[in-house]
Amino acid sequence: MQTTAANFDFKNWQTLQLAEVEDCLSRWVSADAPAGLGESMRYAVLDGGKRLRPLLVLAASEAVGGLRDAALRAACAAELIHAYSLVHDDMPCMDNDVLRRGKPTVHVKFGEAEALLAGDALQALAFEFLTPDDGVPAAMQAKLCRLLARAAGAEGMAGGQAIDLASVGKSLTEDQLRRMHRLKTGALLQACVTMGAACAETSKEARIALTEYGAAVGLAFQVVDDILDVVADSQTLGKTAGKDAASDKPTYVSLLGLEPAKQYAEELRDKAHVALAQSGLADTRALAALADAVVRRTH
Repeated sequence: MQTTAANFDFKNWQTLQLAEVEDCLSRWVSADAPAGLGESMRYAVLDGGKRLRPLLVLAASEAVGGLRDAALRAACAAELIHAYSLVHDDMPCMDNDVLRRGKPTVHVKFGEAEALLAGDALQALAFEFLTPDDGVPAAMQAKLCRLLARAAGAEGMAGGQAIDLASVGKSLTEDQLRRMHRLKTGALLQACVTMGAACAETSKEARIALTEYGAAVGLAFQVVDDILDVVADSQTLGKTAGKDAASDKPTYVSLLGLEPAKQYAEELRDKAHVALAQSGLADTRALAALADAVVRRTH
C-alpha cells in the first residue's frame, strides 16, 4: 500500500491533470452567454488559481478507481463553485477586495451587477456539469449533486461566510474559529475528496478515511491561508495581503500566534497522512502529495 508521496512524480501528475481540467473548463464555460455574461464568467474561472479542488477530486477518484468522466465533471463543477464564491466574496458588500489571482476582481472589471450575475451563473453551471445526458450513471449524478450542494450551502461554505462576516472585530475561541473555517473553506475541500470517492463503489473504511483526510486538508489550507496573509506580499499571493488584520478578522495567527499556527498546519498534514494509511486503498500517493503541497505552499 502506498500512503506517502515518496517515489511519486507529483509535478508530472499535476501537470497532466491540470491540462485536462483547463481544457474542459475552457470548452464548457462558454463565451456565448447573453449580453457579455459569458466573458465575465470566463474571466472569473480561466487563467488563474491553484486548482486544488479539481486536483483533490481527481486524486481521490484515482485512488478508488473511479469513472474518469464523472471525476472530470465533478472536478470542474467544484472549481466553478469556488470561482463563484470568490466573485461574490470580493464584492463591496462582502470583503470589498480589488485584486484576485493577480488581476482586478470581477466587479472591478465588469461592474457589481455583472459580477453578481456571473457568480449566479457559475453556480448553476456547476450542477449542469454534474448532470450530462450520458456517460455518468443517474445515481452517481444525484450523489455528486448532493455532496456539492451541501458543501456550498448554509451548512457549508455560505454558512461559514456568514459566520465570518458576523465575527469581524470579535474574539472567537479556537473551537469557534475551527467551526467557521470548516464550513467556509473546509467543507468544499472535503467535498472534493468525497466527490472523487463517489465516482466509484468504495468500502465504508475507505469512505470514512477519505472524509477524515478531506477534513484535515481543508482546515490545513485555511490555517496556511491565515499564515500567508501575514508573511507574504500581495504580488506573491495574487490578492491583497494583510487583509484579515486590516479588517479585524479572527484568524489562526491572531488566536494562536504565527509559530503555533505553523505547527498546527503540520499536525493537520500528519493527520491527513494517517487517514490515508487507514483507508485500505492501494495507491494514495497523489492525495498524500496534495496534503504536503497544501502545507508547503507560498501563495
